Amino acid sequence: MTTASADLVSIRRVPVPDDSVPTGATNAYVVGTGPALLVDPADRTSALDDAIADRNVEHIALTHAHPDHVGGVAAYADETGATVWCRRGRDARFTEATGIEPDRTFIEGTSLPIGDGVDVFDVPGHAPDHVAFETAVGTLCGDVAIAEGSVAVAAPDGDVRAYLVALRRLYARNPARLFPGHGPTIEEPRAVCERLLRRRLDRERDVLAAVESGARDIDAAVDAVYDRDLTGIRRFARATILAHVEKLAAERRVRFDRETETVAPY
Repeated sequence: MTTASADLVSIRRVPVPDDSVPTGATNAYVVGTGPALLVDPADRTSALDDAIADRNVEHIALTHAHPDHVGGVAAYADETGATVWCRRGRDARFTEATGIEPDRTFIEGTSLPIGDGVDVFDVPGHAPDHVAFETAVGTLCGDVAIAEGSVAVAAPDGDVRAYLVALRRLYARNPARLFPGHGPTIEEPRAVCERLLRRRLDRERDVLAAVESGARDIDAAVDAVYDRDLTGIRRFARATILAHVEKLAAERRVRFDRETETVAPY
């Protein structure tokens, strides 16, 4: 990570309303002043217009290309003329989500030219193209972490093994704070990473116990793990359990047939 002085880096969080997410908003961030980096413009809003009005936005990037993070990319790219970046190898995914092609691509280790540098590192798991942006005052972590509650890791995009690695990478890098995709700034990154790791591993134990107790397909595992009314959220719960079963199968802790979605102890 670059070691710029904290007073050389400013990060402004601008919540963009979104009824589709539990927090009711997706955080956009303006990093630096001139040149500035706009991260995750979920939509064009007057608040975000005001946030960039006195800053020279020269770069736009996403932590990942999920629909709740991308809605304002095309509009702000047109408005500012900024260079639009995406993760190398994920260009098609980016273009499908945003409606525009990126100007440049980055990989882990790329330093975006904001202040003394905003460093990119990979944190897939919630999404296959997920990256974080590391600055001297903290890390923009997208949907890898959240101050309260849990992060969705749901098939087909979600990969539980990769997500656990992403959390451990964040923990090891020990940033001063985390700037998440949803909710308030995280002032105790390691404590939150530990909580999210425990929660995910607890869910894994629940899934394994369900299979060992007789659940023989994904739907049976869902019913055993949640044991409550899932009206309105069953599809999400099912995708979550599927992601956990895929991890257990990859580790040869259960047998899983993807075609029939049957599962059994190994």
